[in-house]
Amino acid sequence: MYVPFVNLEVMHNEIRNEIFNKFMEVYNNNWFILGNEVKSFEEEFADFCNARYCIGCGNGLDALYLILRGYEIGVGDEVIVPSNTYIATSLAVSYAGAKPIFVEPDINSYNMDTDLIEQAITDRTKAIIAVHLYGQPAEMSRINYIAQKHNIKVIEDSAQAHGAIYKNRKTGSLGDAAGFSFYPGKNLGALGDAGAVVTNDEELADKIRAIANYGSRRKYYNRYKGTNSRLDEVQAAILRIKLKQLNKWNEFRDKIAQRYLEGINNSQIVKPHIGDYTTKHAWHLFVVRSEGRDDFQKYLNDSGIGTVIHYPIPMHLQEAYSDMNFTRGDFPIAEKISTEVLSIPLWYGMKEEEIQYVIDTINAWR
Repeated sequence: MYVPFVNLEVMHNEIRNEIFNKFMEVYNNNWFILGNEVKSFEEEFADFCNARYCIGCGNGLDALYLILRGYEIGVGDEVIVPSNTYIATSLAVSYAGAKPIFVEPDINSYNMDTDLIEQAITDRTKAIIAVHLYGQPAEMSRINYIAQKHNIKVIEDSAQAHGAIYKNRKTGSLGDAAGFSFYPGKNLGALGDAGAVVTNDEELADKIRAIANYGSRRKYYNRYKGTNSRLDEVQAAILRIKLKQLNKWNEFRDKIAQRYLEGINNSQIVKPHIGDYTTKHAWHLFVVRSEGRDDFQKYLNDSGIGTVIHYPIPMHLQEAYSDMNFTRGDFPIAEKISTEVLSIPLWYGMKEEEIQYVIDTINAWR
């Protein structure tokens, strides 16, 4: 049997006609930038996140960058980020001109270890970016407490956590602002690159909206040295259709995850740990861990099961950050995770026989 790592076909087949009809509507309107579809999506997604404002933008990296710009975080400033996440989190800090300060993850949740945050704070620290990695919320109560104590901002990187819930509150409403990605493979994905900033801060929302539009609130009058990062009408229209299905799709993902948690029983495999504070995991990824990860991955791939490593090289060891002069051993937990994690198939529309095949194949590995 062949089970791909991801398959968007079932999801897209169910909404094909609605997508095509909406595309033709946008096409016939002949308005493709900053129109009614974007405005409506921003309102609907803000409501979904239980937040006041949403500003569509080009992608998830831009969303984080725009938040930092909006808070005037830049050269000479420091921003705390997890040492275990996708590089876009730290790239946003670098693009803003600030310095990313890495903090190790908790080995169980893979999210930032809140016990290590305060020792990383200096008089140059302006913000903490809390990543809800793989779809599980970070420990936001503790992070917010630390941030308030030191008068710094809390930014959620919610690129993998659409619909996740922390202590009965949606991600996107847990800090000062949140950045979302709508890359096609996300739980809520566009048909191309897209992103959004979500916040309850009216002043920040107004400023980001201008910065993302060449620094302009009024055409040809530019208050800021802005950029061009706007969600277009076509992607907004598609996201509006998909947003109506997101809860259903997330519930399906959760059922697969529960089957994996209950069915996978192999002493060589570490299954995901769900924190007590997690009301709802978004299950963007189902990530297992094994000391024999490379052999395990080859075994699964040879058995027809698609896998991906999220992520094989920790940020501090990326060539892009060689100027920071880190060496192997500086962040041992992130390094350990990078050599052991493996993401297995989890997508809307998986058949029962496919789920069971993955479970049985994993359980048979020695």
